[in-house]
Amino acid sequence: MDDKTKAASGWRFSLKEGDQKSLSEVFATVPVPAKGFKGSWLRHLIAFSGPGYMVSVGYMDPGNWATDIAGGSKFGYTLLAVIMISNLMAILLQALSARLGIATGRDLAQACRDAFPKPVGILLWIACELAIIACDLAEVIGTAIALKLLFGIPLIGGALITAADAFLLLMLMNKGFRFLEAFIIALLIVIAGCFVVQIALAAPPIAAVLGGFIPSSEIVTNPEMLYIAIGIIGATVMPHNLYLHSSIVQTRQFEQNEAGRRYAIRWATTDSTIALMLALFVNAAILIVAASVFNAGGKTDVAEIQDAYELLSPLLGVGIASILFAVALLASGLNSTVTATLAGQIVMEGFLRIRLPHWARRLVTRAIAIVPVVVVTALYGERGTGQLLVFSQVILSMQLPFAVIPLVLFVSDRSKMGVFTISKPIAWLAWLVTGIIVILNLKLLFDTVFG
Repeated sequence: MDDKTKAASGWRFSLKEGDQKSLSEVFATVPVPAKGFKGSWLRHLIAFSGPGYMVSVGYMDPGNWATDIAGGSKFGYTLLAVIMISNLMAILLQALSARLGIATGRDLAQACRDAFPKPVGILLWIACELAIIACDLAEVIGTAIALKLLFGIPLIGGALITAADAFLLLMLMNKGFRFLEAFIIALLIVIAGCFVVQIALAAPPIAAVLGGFIPSSEIVTNPEMLYIAIGIIGATVMPHNLYLHSSIVQTRQFEQNEAGRRYAIRWATTDSTIALMLALFVNAAILIVAASVFNAGGKTDVAEIQDAYELLSPLLGVGIASILFAVALLASGLNSTVTATLAGQIVMEGFLRIRLPHWARRLVTRAIAIVPVVVVTALYGERGTGQLLVFSQVILSMQLPFAVIPLVLFVSDRSKMGVFTISKPIAWLAWLVTGIIVILNLKLLFDTVFG
């Protein structure tokens, strides 16, 4: 009995020849060096680089911007520690997600289908679909705001334009998965580049920035600061990313044996860790710019993306500052729509074994997200979309336990993972992180609904 069979023995349904692969059209289409290849480590890293950057998109999407801006403008650099801690949590969870996909040949959706009774699987599918729609909602709002800021397009028109990204994804996927990864990475470079320039223009005090990464007791004792801190954590770990990562790591042509899987897990984890450090930089940069420009300038109540755009150039005295901010927001929105589409496809195929054309899946999900944006904007104006953005983050918070708990259950279960089961110390750490995230997200949900 090989290790694959052993690892499958704890599942209700075992993998069989001919079973539908996760993202079957791109499954094992990206060549990687053989495990014993003696070339440089850079050759291995480049071959496996891509999935981690696609996942990192979810950690710097428009839903994160509002909490980072609010935290920086109101409390200066203090909440940088929260961004760092939440990012470390994300690094651990994404590493576990990659391990699940590589070790078992299942993405998280397929694993839930094969591990739980059908009614539980249906419940998890519904919860995940709600999360993807909520995530899509944030991306529609962010992209529409960016189009308005850059080109003066009304929010309703911008929201309708975002439907066209269904065809963008179709075009990218037709060119191959590596091309899609390159597109994502190019937009990430644009986002990072915009914030490098903005930080240089803002010239924040280095000592204050470094001090912000040291946790302060005030974060817990100050209720208002704690609320924003919880919002930052709640907006950082995205449930659909766990489904996405467990699937797209399987696009690599690693050897289907124990040694090949260990090799793939090591480099996939390296890829996601490096990529999430980029996400840490972007989120920290948003907060640093807000702290050094708004907080230092006495504007401590800036919480809306539009307000940040309007105030950046006047306070910095440089016209390009606001433009760079809007360009980064547009790149963030475009990137997020692509990865959310893939997550939606993975979830539908994994839970229900239903396949839809990419354009159809995208248009359906995007239509569900566009309608609320159009209606709320028409009835309540631009401020209403800000409240809708907050509501989307609450929906994501509600769904998070339905993704994190099954993931940690699976990777710590030897009957399912075999030799790839995580060690007890890592399992304890994973459950601790899970508990913290779930409790804080539930508190965020309670405070948002009743606060």
